[in-house]
Amino acid sequence: MRTFIIAEAGVNHNGSLDMAKELVFQAAKAGADAVKFQTFKAENIVSIHAQKADYQKKNTAQDESQYEMVKKLELDQTMHEELLRFCQEQHIKFLSTPFDLESVDLLANHLKVDQLKIPSGEITNGPLLLKAAQTRLPILLSTGMSTLGEIEDALRVLSYGYLGYSEHPTRSALEDAFSSHEGQKILKHNVTLLHCTTEYPAPFEEVNLKAMDTMEQAFGLPVGFSDHTDGIAVAIGAVARGATVIEKHFTLDKTLPGPDHKASLEPDELKLMITSIRQIERALGSSIKSATPSEQKNKPIARKSLVASRIICKGELFTEDNITTKRPGTGISPMNYWEWIGKPATRDYEADEVIQP
Repeated sequence: MRTFIIAEAGVNHNGSLDMAKELVFQAAKAGADAVKFQTFKAENIVSIHAQKADYQKKNTAQDESQYEMVKKLELDQTMHEELLRFCQEQHIKFLSTPFDLESVDLLANHLKVDQLKIPSGEITNGPLLLKAAQTRLPILLSTGMSTLGEIEDALRVLSYGYLGYSEHPTRSALEDAFSSHEGQKILKHNVTLLHCTTEYPAPFEEVNLKAMDTMEQAFGLPVGFSDHTDGIAVAIGAVARGATVIEKHFTLDKTLPGPDHKASLEPDELKLMITSIRQIERALGSSIKSATPSEQKNKPIARKSLVASRIICKGELFTEDNITTKRPGTGISPMNYWEWIGKPATRDYEADEVIQP
């Protein structure tokens, strides 16, 4: 199965359309399936009193509020339209993450995107989840900072929205939607969970890739991985563990000012990650254990046969003193060694000659 690879441009455009388009170009050049941005109105998502995360404080101006930081990173509707057109020209899928209800409407109803990504921070935002599901679009749901219970709560809301209900849901109505055959069926058709550790960069010891298995077993949904670690090793490991989607932040230059650049890949690293993932996909291959076509020619060279360790005369009994195992593997398998001990030779053998049946 081919992994869907998302190059997460996020807000690494620093508010510049030209930089955003260059990110699209580099993502397409690297071989990504999609490039993803973030869609929001600062006044809809951040209060003027909200503090920045520690990693944001390290990478942005100290006297700048989270609202001021976020406001500078907005992409307006015209920019979104231009990026969508440019993605089409570059033959790469345009994706974006809505952080507010207005942004869901922009992406789904105006830009007509064919998929939505819900970020980890919005997994408890019931109204946004409901509106996203009511668009009937497939959803990638990031699960950073979440428990299984919180993921299940989010899926309850999504199932309710996908089933077309519009009234304010009660807890029992959400449970009924989630537990129904129709609700489970529509979730399996539309929702992919993304395992994630919401720290920038994420400590390797907190990634817990094994949780992907737990999520898949718990919900029966496809599971991918949104990677915030340094480097590319963990993303590749996630594919080997069965991730159906990989999302990875990238930037044009890690030294640029902004909250996410330092925890992102540069274009050459992104390309290496994608190339490595495609190699891993090929290497995963079949679950059947057998000699492959390329191995067949090496079997007679690498394996051994029963051979005479010295001159053996016709009628002489084979013993541990006159036969041994050596290459090539064109004769009797050494697994039959003990069966041949005590048998008479049917002809003469020179030293190192392969014993014949």
